[in-house]
Amino acid sequence: MTARLSNLPPTRIEKLETFLIERWCLLRIHCEDGTVGTGEAGVHGWPRPTAAMIGEMKSYLVGRDPSTIEHHAQALQRHSHFMGALVGGAISAIDIALWDIKARRYGVPIYELMGGKTRDRVRCYMHAKGNTLDELVADAVTKKRQGFTAIRFSPFAPDYHLRKSFEEWVSEAERRVGAVHEALQGDADICIELHRQMNPAESIALGQRLRKFHPYFYEDPMLPDSPAMMGDVQARSGLPVATGERFSSIFQFQELLANNGCAYVRPDVCLCMGLTGSKKVAAMAEAHHVKVIPHNPLSPISTAACVQLDACIPNFALQEYTGESDPPKRDMVVQPLVLKDGYLEVPDAPGLGIELNDTALARLRLREVVTEPPIGRDGSVQDW
Repeated sequence: MTARLSNLPPTRIEKLETFLIERWCLLRIHCEDGTVGTGEAGVHGWPRPTAAMIGEMKSYLVGRDPSTIEHHAQALQRHSHFMGALVGGAISAIDIALWDIKARRYGVPIYELMGGKTRDRVRCYMHAKGNTLDELVADAVTKKRQGFTAIRFSPFAPDYHLRKSFEEWVSEAERRVGAVHEALQGDADICIELHRQMNPAESIALGQRLRKFHPYFYEDPMLPDSPAMMGDVQARSGLPVATGERFSSIFQFQELLANNGCAYVRPDVCLCMGLTGSKKVAAMAEAHHVKVIPHNPLSPISTAACVQLDACIPNFALQEYTGESDPPKRDMVVQPLVLKDGYLEVPDAPGLGIELNDTALARLRLREVVTEPPIGRDGSVQDW
């Protein structure tokens, strides 16, 4: 470390500034000494309400010492009767920004303040997509050729909600998984994402048919509202479940782990009380011999925060990565994290290790999205 805490001059939080870009809610916290920290909130379907929640927290934060990160999280979490995703997302953005501030004031990466580095590179998985089976296979092969050694995809066609029968549904899923498995020729792990689109009985039956393809993980095989049922799905499907991206507290993960509900936890650093909460989740998972695959469908800020977490925990497995070489993500940062052969290099720059592009922030806008859930053949709402 370049300095001791006692040698740093005191500073106070001066203002909070939110940016709504694409479907993301970004945050900057400014301090009186000129230090600026960046964070992101993870309720990406509801950026405006999340920004409003951060706005409600300004009156508590302005004028306070930015270094007492855990204390601020406790105060913001416990001052009211109610919690949930909006509160957790807002606190997460604040937590990440405060860690960014603290590490920048020391002149070190965040991971140096959270136990130090456990690895130099972070193995990533990339998404493969395709409306048809041929398109899916071609995209998976392309991702393999780009250097990724783990590839995640849905076993379902985009019109899965219009299925005529369960047999049609699972047979098509089996064909898609089998085709990708064969095309990758053992050079990359396959990661299967159900996206909560099946109930427990359905996902157990499908999982039993997919065992022969040896997937690295079986993600969100049901809605994450019953840890005991999730444990049953994992036990009876015979596949390693990965879940937790919707959780906003450590207590939800504790219940999941106590029920043997997963082989991999998926904390979202922008939702589960920030880096502070996600590091706690990783420690709980370690005690259960469970590894960590952070959720990351958001902006380069989320990616940078995830890499800081990945760098300082012993039970890291994989990092979700959606690509940051194209606009608008590429425009948002001065220099993106270095991706090489399917791995993100752990940066040694202070704080999060990235700098936002102010010109791009002034230009980029919120992308309006109309919520349209899939509707089944019978007219009922299906899980998305």
